[in-house]
Order: sequence, then structure tokens, then C-alpha cells
Amino acid sequence: MKPRKPKPTQGRRSQSVIGTRINTRANHTPQHDQGLVGHLIELRSRLLRVVYTVGALFLVMVPFANDLYVMLAEPLLATMPEGTSMIATEVASPFLTPFKFTMVLAVFLGMPAVLYQVWGFIAPGLYSHEKKMMVPLLVASSFLFYAGVLFAYYVVFPLIFAFLVSVAPEGVAVMTDISRYLDFVLKLFFAFGLAFEVPVATILLVWAGAVTPDKLAEKRAYVIVGAFVLGMLLTPPDIISQTLLAVPMWLLFEVGVFLSRRFVKPRDEEDDGEPEQQER
Repeated sequence: MKPRKPKPTQGRRSQSVIGTRINTRANHTPQHDQGLVGHLIELRSRLLRVVYTVGALFLVMVPFANDLYVMLAEPLLATMPEGTSMIATEVASPFLTPFKFTMVLAVFLGMPAVLYQVWGFIAPGLYSHEKKMMVPLLVASSFLFYAGVLFAYYVVFPLIFAFLVSVAPEGVAVMTDISRYLDFVLKLFFAFGLAFEVPVATILLVWAGAVTPDKLAEKRAYVIVGAFVLGMLLTPPDIISQTLLAVPMWLLFEVGVFLSRRFVKPRDEEDDGEPEQQER
């Protein structure tokens, strides 16, 4: 038997399908690549803006690096006995320690610009209700972190250093190394800044549907214990600093639960919408 020849319509159909796929790939791939390249270019541009902002702040402050470090050390210097001073145990510490603090301070002060650039990059891909939720949270998280740092500097440091200096054994001169002091206070700044983010974390959990305000309220006892455990891990081994970190965390947790009940709806209860398309 002779093999059956394919019908002309089948051949044309196959060619049409193949041609459509080729055209689809030809049309899709460059657009996809162009979109990816465009995102990478925008990301690079925003990262450069962050670097320029932080670099400009650093260049403005670096001539005053020593004065800024003296301000940082003021809570300790105010409690040290007369005739004592801080010391530098390494050769380069008198230069590198204020320099390092100035760099950290530039990043700290430039954080709103960093968050603004991050928001500008991710905002076009969010739903409208997500934007309405995220903008207040970003502003609140920045404010609360700064509030935690200021609370540590003006409230916690004077109490901690006064206590630590007062319990020094007789005959022991308190002469703190400037590099060790910087590491110590930066750790506390981060701990208190992070602790003050508890309301934001609470609201995000409720908004994401991971937990309800009532469930959080039921776990209050565990939260209090966890706050004191974190206070023990993140602060010096004295009851004052642990309490000064744990109590604000607990109070801010209560604030987060209250705000979640009043203003936050779980994410699955919000109306779905299409992502807003914005030209880049």
C-alpha cells in the first residue's frame, strides 16, 4: 500500500501553528528582555541615588567626626568619676572609631531616602489597597525606629551607665575603650530601634491573616515573657536595661493590638484589584 499523503489543510495548519509559535517567541522574548533590562536599569539608578545621599551626608559630617563621637559618649562621660577618661587601646582607634560612627550616622540619617527609593521601585507592582496599607507602615516604622534610638540615648544610657559605674569595685578605675563603647551603644541602638517596631509587626501579622487581634491578646502572657527574654539577650546583663527594653516592647505590643482591632482588616477581606500600571 502506498503511504497516505497528508491533506493539504493539515500541512497548512501545522505550518500556521509553527509560524504562530515562532512569531510569538519573536515578539515575546525581546519585550520580556526589555522589561527586565528596564527594571535592572531603574534598580541601578535608585541604588546610586541611595549611595549619593548617604555619601553626601557622610562628607558633610566627617569634618565633625570627633565632635559627633563626643556627643555619643556624653551619657557615659557624665557618669564617670572625676579624673578618669575614655581610652584607646589600639593605634588607629582615635581615627577609625569616630570615622566609623560617622558612616553609621550617615546611613541612619539617610534611611528615609533609602526607604523612599525602595518604595518607588516596588510600588508600581502593588494593588491599590496594598499601597494604602504600606505607606503608613513605612512612615510609622521609620518614626518608631528613630524613637527607639532616642529613647535609648536619653533614657536608657544615663541609667545603665550610672548603674554600671556605681557598682565598680573600690580601687577600679572606669576607663572604657572608645571602640568597645561604640560597639556597645550601636548594639543597644539597634535593639531598641527594633523593639519599637513591635506595633508594625503586629499590624502586619493581622493584615496578612496570620493571626487575629483576639488571638494576640490571648497570648499576652507569652509575649511578656518573650519580651524579657529578648531584653536579656539584647542588653547588658543587668536588670535595669532588660526592664527598660522589655516594658516598652510589651506596651507597644498592646498598642499594636489596639490599632489592629480598630483600623486593620485581614487581607483576604479586602477587595481584589488589578495592579496599577505606571510607566517607568
